[in-house]
Parts: sequence; structure tokens; C-alpha cells
Amino acid sequence: MSTKSTWVIDPSHSEILFRVKHLMITNVKGEFRKFDGKIISTGDNFHNAHVELQIDAASIFTNNSDRDAHLSSADFFDVANHPQITFRGTALTQLDEDNYQLKGTLGMKGVEKEVVLDVEFGGLMKDPYGNEKAGFSVSGKFNRKDWGLNWNAALETGGVMVSEEVRVNGEVQFVKQVAEMAMA
Repeated sequence: MSTKSTWVIDPSHSEILFRVKHLMITNVKGEFRKFDGKIISTGDNFHNAHVELQIDAASIFTNNSDRDAHLSSADFFDVANHPQITFRGTALTQLDEDNYQLKGTLGMKGVEKEVVLDVEFGGLMKDPYGNEKAGFSVSGKFNRKDWGLNWNAALETGGVMVSEEVRVNGEVQFVKQVAEMAMA
């Protein structure tokens, strides 16, 4: 028998951010403010863990309401028809003591594709209330057009208004739930 542990995201101590080039000279940053996820691991060992994440696509925030409305439209996330962005981990490979590579399926706008993310394990700690926490920093990049987020505008001087490459970063803290015994 082995002990299976379920860890759930602590949203008050987590963030999911992204950035894209605008006019090919600066980065515009944004975030998703509503998300949920879990890790199912064997004890406190994460190298064979199952990872799931759901993001409320309508919770996008870029500090500009017109841009947020455009990103929510059919030109980008089409939140009316595709309210969730999902991630389902398929393989977590430990590279060294604190670094992992996480492969998984990212689902946006009705399209699912594999992505590879870099994960840094921040460690385990008990908070002042006795809750066990695990911290991770996650980063990666992908081409938004692979998911049908195709809108763009050509610039008179050459180039495009919005880059195809999206960089994602997450700082996520998980809270351990009651462990369950599982048959090996």
C-alpha cells in the first residue's frame, strides 16, 4: 500500500501570469484571477504526480478593460463558447533536486495541444495554522496561433501588433489535504 496525497491550489498565495510583445518593442502583462487545480502525489514525492489546472478564461485582467474585452472575444479566448482553459499533466520528470519538466495538454478555445513547462520546486513548509504547503514556480512559452488565437494587425513600419509567442509564469502554492491509503 502507498499513501496518495491530494494537494489543492491556495488561490490567495498563487498567481498565473502571461506576457506578449506589443508593437514588437515592449511586453504587455496580464493575469488570470480565477483558477483551481490539484496535484495527486505519492506521499510528498512529486516526481510521479498527477497535475490538473482549470482557469476561468473570463477572469483575464491586463489593467485595461477594452483590451480585456477584446481578449475575451472570439478574436482570442472566445469565453462565451469556451469558458475554461485547462491543463492536464501527462509526465513530470525530475531534472535535479529542485527542477522538473512538466509535459501536459493545454486546452484553449476547443483545441488541445501538448506543452512543456519548467517547474522549480520551492519546498515544503507548515504554515502557522499547521497546514502543509508546497510551493512551485512554473514557466514556459507557446505559440498562441496553435490554439486558434489568431487575431493580429500589421504595422505600417513592418512587423505585427501582437507577438505570436506567449510566455507564461506561475507562482503556485498548494495545501495538502487529508492523505488517503491506496492499494499498490
